[in-house]
Amino acid sequence: MKITVLGAGAWGTALAMAAAPRHDTLLWVRDPAQAAAMAAERCNQRYLVGVKFPDALRITADREMALAHAAPAHAPGQSLTVIATPMAGLREQLASLGDSRAVLWLCKGFEAGTGALGHEVAQAVRPQRACGVLSGPSFALEVARGQPTALVAASEDPRLVACAVQAFHSDTLRLYGASDMVGVEVGGAVKNVLAIATGILDGLPQAGLNARAALITRGLAEMTRLGMALGGRAETFMGLSGLGDLVLTATGDLSRNRKVGLLLAAGQPLDDALHTLGHVAEGVPAAAMVLARAQALQVDMPITEAVVQVLQGRLSPPDAIARLMSRQARPENAAA
Repeated sequence: MKITVLGAGAWGTALAMAAAPRHDTLLWVRDPAQAAAMAAERCNQRYLVGVKFPDALRITADREMALAHAAPAHAPGQSLTVIATPMAGLREQLASLGDSRAVLWLCKGFEAGTGALGHEVAQAVRPQRACGVLSGPSFALEVARGQPTALVAASEDPRLVACAVQAFHSDTLRLYGASDMVGVEVGGAVKNVLAIATGILDGLPQAGLNARAALITRGLAEMTRLGMALGGRAETFMGLSGLGDLVLTATGDLSRNRKVGLLLAAGQPLDDALHTLGHVAEGVPAAAMVLARAQALQVDMPITEAVVQVLQGRLSPPDAIARLMSRQARPENAAA
C-alpha cells in the first residue's frame, strides 16, 4: 500500500514510522529545511528526540510528489492519504485535495471560529468523498518507539475503515473499526479540555486523587452528553476514543494539555504556559468552541465552562475548583 502522511509533527511522524516497515510510506514536511534535517539525521529532533526512523521511511518537502505518491489512480484500497496537521490546518489541507482520494485525519478538536468537527469541515469542503478519523489513547512518542497501542478508525465508508486497518494494524499497533465518526471526534476533542481541567486540579496542593477520579468521571459524563446531542452513540464514549483517550490524556505525563493545566495551577499566565510547552495543545483553542456548541444545544458542561473561565483569566484555578464543588447536589445520572 502507498501511504502519504501530510504533516511532520509528533503524531504524523510517529504514525508514518509505524507504517513504513510494511508499506511504501512518504512523510511530507512543510518546511524544506526541516525536511532536509530529518532526512539527513533519520529522526525528528524537534518532536521525537532520539527515536530513529525505519530505513524505509521517506521524507519530502515536495507536496506535489507527496500527493502523487498516494494518488487515487492506484487500485482501490491500495493508497491512503493521512492529514496530520493541527485542527487549524484541516480545512486548508482538505480544500487542496482536488481529487476523489480517501482521506483520514489525526487532528482532534473543534475548528476555531466555526466550532465544526472534522467531519463537518469535510462535508463543507469535500462533500460526497470518503473521509474518516483515526483516534484513541496514544502518545506519539510511545507509538514511535513501537510500544503497544490501540486506536480506532471511524468512517461511514467501511472500505476506508478496512483500508486504515490494513495500513496501520500490526504487532504493536492494534486498530479497531467504527462507523460513529461523531462520537469518535467528540471524544477526541473534549478529552483535551478535560485534561487541562485535570492538570489544574492535580497542580493544586489541596486536591488529591479522590478529586481527580471524580473530575475524570464527571468529565466523561459531560463528553457523553454533548456527543449524544450531536448525534454520537453512547457506547462510543466507553471505548478507546472516549474513556480510553480521556484517561490517558488526563493522567499521562506526556500529555500536553495536562501540562498546560499544571502550569496554570502553578500561577503561569496562559501565554507563558504555552510558550513553556513549546507544542500545540489542542484543548486550549477547543475549549471555547466545545462550550459554544454545548450551549447552543442546551447541554450542561460545568467542567468545560470552568476551564474556559480559567483560560480567559476570569477565574483562578482554586476558584474554579471551589465553584465546581459548590454546585447543588443531584442524582448521578441526571442530565446535568
